Amino acid sequence: MKSRDATGRILVAGVEDGWSSARLVESFRDCGCDTLLVDMEDLSLDLPSDRLLWKGKRLEAIRAVVVKKVGGRYSPALLSRLDLLEHLQLRHEVPVFSEPAAMRLALDRLSCTLTLQRAGIPMPGTRITEDIALAERTVEEFGTAVLKPLYTSKARGMRLLRPGQDLRRDLRRYRESGNLVFYLQRFVQHPGRDLGIVFLGGEYLGAYARIPGGSWNTTIHEGGRYAPVDPAPEVIDLARRAQQAFGLAFTGVDVVESEEGPLVYEVSAFGGFRGLMDSSGIDAARAYAEWVLEWLS
Repeated sequence: MKSRDATGRILVAGVEDGWSSARLVESFRDCGCDTLLVDMEDLSLDLPSDRLLWKGKRLEAIRAVVVKKVGGRYSPALLSRLDLLEHLQLRHEVPVFSEPAAMRLALDRLSCTLTLQRAGIPMPGTRITEDIALAERTVEEFGTAVLKPLYTSKARGMRLLRPGQDLRRDLRRYRESGNLVFYLQRFVQHPGRDLGIVFLGGEYLGAYARIPGGSWNTTIHEGGRYAPVDPAPEVIDLARRAQQAFGLAFTGVDVVESEEGPLVYEVSAFGGFRGLMDSSGIDAARAYAEWVLEWLS
């Protein structure tokens, strides 16, 4: 599994029914690369032989691994898949994009938040606790809070909480569903949108706005839509500083324009392609493929 063989195969780690995964595979193939889409659920590592298996078949001559998704659902189990990729990178010198250590920093919400905090990036007020009484007092202090699972994307599983007689019940149900940590963030009233700022190789690639469709959040899964946007230079600069703390090959930074200035919600471990494509026609998948191949050349 040597990495510098120009005839080797590009592995795209993704999901078989994912639009972005398919678009990335297509982009590499359009560039003339032998490319295989692999769901990491189907990858195995045989030790001590060190053979990498996909659906029970040995994979040879891997030129690089480009990660779009490490799984269809976010959970702590995904960290073991990053360990497997890191083994390929360190033991077999297979380039992995983004580097597993960088993805690990951004994969779960707590690690992402702490990394941003250490980098001095402004974020909405946030409190992390396992104490249900403190969680209740935090919601009362914030007035309105967003309760966020540590492993999630596109606002899945998030809840808007307000003080009231049902608050303790809702917090207990959240814990009983398997969430041991309460990650509470002050709800920020956005100006009718929030922003996705996209970077490739640390350089600004483009941006899009997410416009809500009747829900408190802007995600397309809740009826939101993408729209073109030309962010202010200070917004791009803030997003640039945020993603520099991680060192990801490709990423998106979620920013909200608040009354106190721009604030960062999170930095994506993988980034997405559809926002730029739908809002402004920028083919981020093709740009990513070309960037990887230039890096490998």
